[in-house]
Amino acid sequence: MNHSKTIRPEKIIQFGEGGFLRGFVDWIVQITNEKSDFNGSVVIVQPIEQGLCDKLQEQDCVYTHVMRGLKGGVPTVDNKIIDCVSRTVKPYDDYNSFLALADNPDFKIVVSNTTESGITYREGDLLSDTPPASFPAKLTALLYRRFKNGMDGFVFLPCELIEKNGETLKEIILKYAKDWNLESEFAKWIEESNTFCNTLVDRIVTGFPKDEKIELGYEDNMLNTSELFHLWVIEGSKEEVLSAIPLDKADLNIVFTDDLPRYRTRKVRILNGAHTSMIPYAMLCGLETVKDCMDDKTVSSFVNACVFDEIVPTLDLPEEELVQYAKDVFERFNNPYIRHYCASISLNSISKFKVRVLPSITEYIKRFDKMPQNLMMSFAYLIKFYKDGTPTDDAAVIDTIKNSDIPAILKNKDLWGEDLSYLKDELERCYNSIAIN
Repeated sequence: MNHSKTIRPEKIIQFGEGGFLRGFVDWIVQITNEKSDFNGSVVIVQPIEQGLCDKLQEQDCVYTHVMRGLKGGVPTVDNKIIDCVSRTVKPYDDYNSFLALADNPDFKIVVSNTTESGITYREGDLLSDTPPASFPAKLTALLYRRFKNGMDGFVFLPCELIEKNGETLKEIILKYAKDWNLESEFAKWIEESNTFCNTLVDRIVTGFPKDEKIELGYEDNMLNTSELFHLWVIEGSKEEVLSAIPLDKADLNIVFTDDLPRYRTRKVRILNGAHTSMIPYAMLCGLETVKDCMDDKTVSSFVNACVFDEIVPTLDLPEEELVQYAKDVFERFNNPYIRHYCASISLNSISKFKVRVLPSITEYIKRFDKMPQNLMMSFAYLIKFYKDGTPTDDAAVIDTIKNSDIPAILKNKDLWGEDLSYLKDELERCYNSIAIN
């Protein structure tokens, strides 16, 4: 693709070159550049040996991001050329270029998405490795060079989907500093000269469109696609973040909070909870995608009742905010451009139900002193799906459900973490009312 690239000072180090960061963080940086005086670019670090950086570099790190979905019920497509990535760095090919990032005082922010397994401690990584294998160990080496330079640290905005991602990353870095017998002043500098924010990200990024042709009028081998919806919740020092990048000027769905768990609970209970309460029923009905579920009046009215009548009333954010988020979720489910397969969502449904739906059932009972009829029906469909449908789960879990009656299933603490026998009468009633063959 031919695009006259704007040259801007490098201000952000980004670990990860995959579709999500390019369709979320880099898109946000692009808009922030357009709407403020930030004037910053991103250097992408390829965190593992194999990756897409060479392919990205071939087109001067410029690519098109295509957002598609419903806006106010109307199918909408929004294309944006992203040119805020200045270059890529591959530590496995040129470790010195990676460490040299520590020498530039303009770098203020580190973002990352190294998958859920990326922010983990790996025993055996050493400062002398070129590079160390794990992402936190690479980061510790970079920070140590920064410290030795006598410079300020960074604001960390990790996007990995784990709880307390910023705090966890900081703990692992401090552990490497201790393992490597680095001076105590370094640990103090990590604590005092760096800001580690916990974040929550929410956007479905569908990446390169493999099974369809999107006409751009030019060739783009790094074309990226996503839904329209986006949300970035940042817990930590708002002042520190905004002094590094004026996200408040971007006019985007970016929330600063002192209580990120409330937003995580909202997402897990409403978005993920809607999926998990709906999918067993949908698959028993032979439906293939989330959009199929929305187009089926019986299934869509069922999941609507689960969310608006029984999940939203159990959450503590303002009702207006919760209802709007739930409406946004259903608009996302209706996205005609995304084929989100029920079978992929159904993976490990028992453990997902335990985390995503069961807390809504128990909270509903606690608040209203009665059983949530629709969520209990979803529980019954879950059991039916494991007994008679096509579940994808650990073989022992499937075997346990298939060969146990409802009282035994509910008593099984290995499945639920507690004895759920108090749900027996209602669950048996719901199960016996299922009319799907």
